[in-house]
Amino acid sequence: MAGHDHWQAVRASVRETGDRFAELVATAPEPGAMATTDWSVAETAAHVTAIAWMYTALARPAERSAVPEDLVLGATLDTVAEFNERTLELFTERDPRALAQRLRTEIGHLLLVTDGLDPARTVTWLGGARVPLDGLLAHLLNELLIHGRDIAVATRSRWPIPAPDAALFFELFLVGLLRNDVGNLVGPAPDRRIAVEFRSRHTTPVVLVLRAGGVTVEEPGGATDVRLSFDPSTLNLMMFHRIGRLRALSTGRVVVSGRRPWLLPAFLRVLRMP
Repeated sequence: MAGHDHWQAVRASVRETGDRFAELVATAPEPGAMATTDWSVAETAAHVTAIAWMYTALARPAERSAVPEDLVLGATLDTVAEFNERTLELFTERDPRALAQRLRTEIGHLLLVTDGLDPARTVTWLGGARVPLDGLLAHLLNELLIHGRDIAVATRSRWPIPAPDAALFFELFLVGLLRNDVGNLVGPAPDRRIAVEFRSRHTTPVVLVLRAGGVTVEEPGGATDVRLSFDPSTLNLMMFHRIGRLRALSTGRVVVSGRRPWLLPAFLRVLRMP
């Protein structure tokens, strides 16, 4: 899929998934039910809505936002929980129907201010990282998908995560972030080089290389230690700790092979999600 096609795909998916998410929230029978360990259905919805609200300001800094710049720039993987809690303190709405409407409004505003912009243009993200605009929207899409599942589990609702949508997070956000600047988001790497090839029928094959200087993106064809074939929906749920690694492997939707597959855990300890 070409860059323009990716841009159109992620924009359409954000709008469609945002509408699904908003309907799920608006019809939730118990907004106070716990959707995650720490957040209720209403708090989870507020978290996702706050991200859409904040991303408009990141995409076009002239837009007003009440999120302090030092809160965004100072975040690391180890302080994301603190960042989320402070954001929820700033974004105080908890009524499900009001949140559903606000989410639709914020997504509409975000899509409006990014319409016609270069999707490869980078913006400053958490921890001073640089993320392309299409990656920013792909991150919001993943938040909708992952937290939509949280709410669906809590409310016993159906919540499909289409593989092509999940693939946009890997292709546009993760690889886009690594091709630019990871800021404070990647911890110290081991002394040895670890190269992992990622393959899915929904993404472009890519090799992510971990070395002392950080993580780089390379084209397939060179020496690799691990080959990871994956279904994007399953990989995202695994990386965001919604399912365990053993369960992901047992389904056959994440397959690990290669010369040194035992190096994958060390790789994932550095390239991890909050």
